[in-house]
Amino acid sequence: MAEIPPGRFRDGAYWFQNPQSTRYFFAPNAIGIPQGQGYYQNTWVFLNNVNYGATENFSIGAGTVPVFLFGAEALPIWVLPKVSISTPRDNLHLAGGAVFGGVLGAGDSEGAGLLYGSATLGNRDHNVTVGLGYGYADGGFASRPAINVSGMMRVGQKTYLITENYFFPGVDDANLISLGVRWAPENFAVDFGLVRPLTAADGVIGLPWLGVTLPFGS
Repeated sequence: MAEIPPGRFRDGAYWFQNPQSTRYFFAPNAIGIPQGQGYYQNTWVFLNNVNYGATENFSIGAGTVPVFLFGAEALPIWVLPKVSISTPRDNLHLAGGAVFGGVLGAGDSEGAGLLYGSATLGNRDHNVTVGLGYGYADGGFASRPAINVSGMMRVGQKTYLITENYFFPGVDDANLISLGVRWAPENFAVDFGLVRPLTAADGVIGLPWLGVTLPFGS
């Protein structure tokens, strides 16, 4: 048995915990995955991620694209470590993490990835995140960072508004903005959104985004 906070009841209905509180469409926020819990996330069938809370402050994940289904011998994989720290009032969260990527079966190809830090203000239902990351490839780091600004707002028992945006100083054509909705019953979440280059031509609404998350663990 577990005590349910009074704030979880609104207009006579129980508002369960957010089943996907640590990630927006793709980018993570700085809130930690609780120990013993995790989730599997699939985007457009091909992009797969699994993340698990090893401790209250450290999570580990991995992902792949199953290109072997199309006869390819090489397999892209990546590992996703993340360290999170929350303030005593639990409204400011700081995190540092990485994406370590490589290709199995590609001979001597060098890995690529990203090192990042982020800060999240808010709780698991309503929050905003600012992140800064440096990509690396071919043994060197990018000279300029990528900036991520994302947010989540719970507007109903099962409904969230999400935005995830990327800005690349000095490379205006690469800037991306997105807006969408997460429909999240207690045991899974489905994301619908549109992703649009900031400098897209007039009349271009955006590219669709579709993702599914299945939480697991205690």
